[in-house]
Amino acid sequence: MASNEHAGGREDAAPVTAADKVAHELAEIVLRDLAPGASLPSESELARRFEVSRLTVREAIRTLSGRGLIDVSRGRRAIVTEPSGTAFSDFLAGVIQADAKGIFDLIELRMSLEVQSATLAARRATRAGLTAIAAALDGMREANNAAKAGEDRATTEPRFHAADATFHEAVALSSGNRLISYLFEAMSEPLRQSFFLSSRGHDTRGHTFDDTIAAHQAIFDAIQAGSAKGAAAAMRHHLEETERDIRIALGSSPRPTR
Repeated sequence: MASNEHAGGREDAAPVTAADKVAHELAEIVLRDLAPGASLPSESELARRFEVSRLTVREAIRTLSGRGLIDVSRGRRAIVTEPSGTAFSDFLAGVIQADAKGIFDLIELRMSLEVQSATLAARRATRAGLTAIAAALDGMREANNAAKAGEDRATTEPRFHAADATFHEAVALSSGNRLISYLFEAMSEPLRQSFFLSSRGHDTRGHTFDDTIAAHQAIFDAIQAGSAKGAAAAMRHHLEETERDIRIALGSSPRPTR
């Protein structure tokens, strides 16, 4: 649909300019039709398409650039950017630091997202995907072995949790679902924060990193075997245990009310 160069708005609201309308329609095109790295048509082409001036197109492009949807370099056409989860990641980190309920909200989100990602990974994982998951699992083992050999937990625990987060990200990538992968990229840092908390409850229950590795091994085995049902069950069990650990760490037994 072509945009009107002189579009206006209601008197009780900020007027909707032609550039606003072009930015909205162009954003839909970028999100629906163009892959990251693709070039937008030239300003003159867009001006003809939307029946507006090149100046209006330029303003709309600046709007999309400000939203992080496209990258504009001098002398080059605008390029569709890779999606960034920075804002969502910052939001999640703030939520889980603000109150205990935030950490349980994250667990609920993980339960929905990760059970599905494990299910899809069992159906779709490539050899490269399986290799990435296995490598993350090896990273967890290496950090655990270093701790057993006497290395300071202050250095081994962050390495263990980093490998743990990489494991879950690799499963998400192996799901073949770009939205799941995007959300996991955004959740990476908040996840690591929650891992340190769950470790405290894990220790209180008398469990060790060996138990955590065994839980992840069960998830990997089911994915590698192509068992969607088994992968979902293993992931669900792991996350339920994680929730128990966090409740113990926070001294919270009842499920938080909404």
